[in-house]
Amino acid sequence: MLSHGRMTYTPAYARTPLAPFPGGARLALHLIVNVEVWDFAKPMPRAALPPPPGGGTVPDVPNFTWYQYGQRVGIWRLIDTLARHDARATLSVNSAVCREYPQIIERTVAAGWEMMPHGVVQRTMATVDDERAVIEDALAELEAATGTRPRGWLGPALVETERTLDLLADAGLEYCCDWGPADDLPFDLQVQHGRMVAIPYPIDTNDIVVFTVEKHPAEELYARCAAALETLHVESAVSPRILAIALHPYLTGTPARIGVLDRILTLAREHYGACTLTAGEILDWYVAQTPAIPAI
Repeated sequence: MLSHGRMTYTPAYARTPLAPFPGGARLALHLIVNVEVWDFAKPMPRAALPPPPGGGTVPDVPNFTWYQYGQRVGIWRLIDTLARHDARATLSVNSAVCREYPQIIERTVAAGWEMMPHGVVQRTMATVDDERAVIEDALAELEAATGTRPRGWLGPALVETERTLDLLADAGLEYCCDWGPADDLPFDLQVQHGRMVAIPYPIDTNDIVVFTVEKHPAEELYARCAAALETLHVESAVSPRILAIALHPYLTGTPARIGVLDRILTLAREHYGACTLTAGEILDWYVAQTPAIPAI
């Protein structure tokens, strides 16, 4: 049905309650840290500073260095903050990070984070010449660097074509976060072959939206996550719930914002007893108790 895209519609009240998360938790955090490669010789995917009078320039030094702060400083703050809370993230990563910033891959793999391909460089799937090749190249590069073949995908800017989901399934991938904003829980997507599950990914609790689109101060991210945890905790008495939080090192990894993440993790764990799960762990929990939908 065109109005549902690749989703089938199941209202929240009509769903069979799911079992608790491993360890008995009713709430889980899905923390997604996005690490990207921006091409210095091209216009920047995002900008903190508007272009000067007369239009933008290439190279865009001020906005490139804004993003580079995340690679040089911010990512290490995020890694250390999560480690203090015994929390692991899903690393949404352009595979070119393996070549350009190998220390990031080494450190996050050692910390037990899951690698989730995010294309090769930060370029949407609607603009690449060979979508299948991009998917295969990203998978191969991450597998070579980590020794583990990734299980899922997040498209740059969450952009897809009509073929993307089927190409992902053909490549053996099991989940996709592009459709994750539609729900607090995983759900099946319609593909031609195999099984594809949407894993929660946020818009409302995404630091790109909070800080660069809506231009709120740091405290807004804490306020949103705290309010969401309160609501989801009540609902989790019926069936478990997931709060997804998307983070970018050049945003939440700054000294003015990193303390907000520390407070969110403290609140989630100490007040609500939430666990943190990677995308693959959420997938396994869901698939173990939910039958697949028919292929299209």
